[in-house]
Amino acid sequence: MRHLFSALRLFLIMTVLTGIIYPLIITGIGQIVFPRQANGSIITVDGKIKGSELVGQKFISSRYFWGRPSAIDYNPMPSGATNFGPTSVGLPNALQQCRKQFEDLDWRAVPSDMLFASGSGVDPHLSPDAARLQINRIAHVRGFRVEQRQKIVDLMEHLIETPQWGIFGEPRVNVFLLNVALDQIK
Repeated sequence: MRHLFSALRLFLIMTVLTGIIYPLIITGIGQIVFPRQANGSIITVDGKIKGSELVGQKFISSRYFWGRPSAIDYNPMPSGATNFGPTSVGLPNALQQCRKQFEDLDWRAVPSDMLFASGSGVDPHLSPDAARLQINRIAHVRGFRVEQRQKIVDLMEHLIETPQWGIFGEPRVNVFLLNVALDQIK
């Protein structure tokens, strides 16, 4: 019986330490050191919340840059991939659906991140090549003149993120931030 009370006491102490005290300390440190990131990296435009730069969103209008395909339709709750393997029957079907967006191009010129979903299904980034591929479509749909088209190019180039610490990952562009900035071009 003595062991039971010792185990119960240890359980309660560890519950308070790891379930209450530790999370409060870490949350406090996050709020002090990284307040924007700790609160979800929320982007507001004209006082209205537009979204988070950390979570991809579905952009279907031809007026905007499209993100990577998403197996979960950009719903962050179930976050996940298709899990299609190279021998899966579903992979060619999904690939064919993605290729339809680029029927006017040689599909071999389309970067792979425009054809294959990310592992999380909510990746907010594209390769710079995938973003460049869409500039002509967006400029045409928006009726941009040559100088406005160049503003899109300059904007995209300005928003390219380099690999983290110069070694981790690939150059990338945040589609959400790009589309928010795109709406500012007059």
